[in-house]
Amino acid sequence: MAIQRMDNVLIVVEDLDAVISFFVELGMELEGKGPIEGPWVERVIGIDDVRQDVAMLRTPDGHGRIELAMFHTPKAIRSEPRDAPANTLGIRRVMFAVDDIEEVVARLRAHGAELVGDLARYEDSYRLCYVRGPEGIIVGLAEQLG
Repeated sequence: MAIQRMDNVLIVVEDLDAVISFFVELGMELEGKGPIEGPWVERVIGIDDVRQDVAMLRTPDGHGRIELAMFHTPKAIRSEPRDAPANTLGIRRVMFAVDDIEEVVARLRAHGAELVGDLARYEDSYRLCYVRGPEGIIVGLAEQLG
């Protein structure tokens, strides 16, 4: 039996509203936001006394989703270093296809995003870049050429 789809990616954050604003500016749509707690979530994630706020965002095509979680209890644990480079073990970024990469970067800069490296061209196929947004979240952007 094969998987049906990738449902979502979870990002744990400290400032839920700032990160929601960042992803909405990118073009994602907020599906919902609310508190999550109780024995069922504690059993699923293996942590006791969980109280958190969660937001679910989806891509405009409806196929990709990002779940954001802000833990009230227990407090979230920060990995180090905060702004880890691209070769650090673990999930480093989420990549999105965009229509106009320069316009998207300009909009995200208004939410505190900074280019990680440069906006670069890959052959005659793509223009690509990484931006670091709120809380050090790295988002890759790809504009297909031609």
